[in-house]
Amino acid sequence: MSKPKRLFFDLETCPNVGLFWDSGYQINVPYENIIKERAIICVAWKWAREKRVNVLTWDNNQDDKTLVKEFIPILNEADEIVAHNGIDFDIKWLRGRAIKHGIPMVPDYTIVDTLKIARSRFKFNSNALDYISQYLGLGSKIKTDYSLWKEVLLNNNKTALKKMVQYCKHDVELLEQVWDKMNPYVLARSNFAEYTHQCPECNSPTRKRKTRITAGGYRKVQFQCIKCGKYGSIAESRFMNKKKI
Repeated sequence: MSKPKRLFFDLETCPNVGLFWDSGYQINVPYENIIKERAIICVAWKWAREKRVNVLTWDNNQDDKTLVKEFIPILNEADEIVAHNGIDFDIKWLRGRAIKHGIPMVPDYTIVDTLKIARSRFKFNSNALDYISQYLGLGSKIKTDYSLWKEVLLNNNKTALKKMVQYCKHDVELLEQVWDKMNPYVLARSNFAEYTHQCPECNSPTRKRKTRITAGGYRKVQFQCIKCGKYGSIAESRFMNKKKI
């Protein structure tokens, strides 16, 4: 059986270009005013524990069809996908562009969303990736402002595009580091172990913490990884049998 694969990725997108008379808060701009649709500028990704961060960009005509077509098979290789705001933003963006271009895409993925984990499991002052990475002593995002997006979109500036690619790649590196810090504190979404009694995260030996009986009368073992500290639970019979998964 092949080893499960975890993918970290991030998107950078451009805004719509449109016509409007007024600016300010609570201004309604109808979709009829759009003269150029938003698209994906670049996508960066890396596989867990690999050093290389890969990237795809839109083409010289600012068309993201080839980017989407080439990235979706990579996404499909992953057994687990990690992204910050991946459920509500990145995956939906990809799916929206895929249907636009008529590119098939798997209906569902196993997604670990570090933004949702931050909101539900921790009490940070901010759930932004930049804040969390600084809070955990991992560094910060590359500083940019809205002018970078304007240079890429309106002037098709290749130097600006290179800066955006580096910005996106750095976000993926930070994402993996943040996830590594969060990982021991949250339940596993996937099982990377070879045997039932091993750690679902790093495949290392575990120690039994306690046994509890569920409302349905089943005996479950709570265990902790000796190496990475990850907690998990499994049916007592499976834990004791120590069978290959």
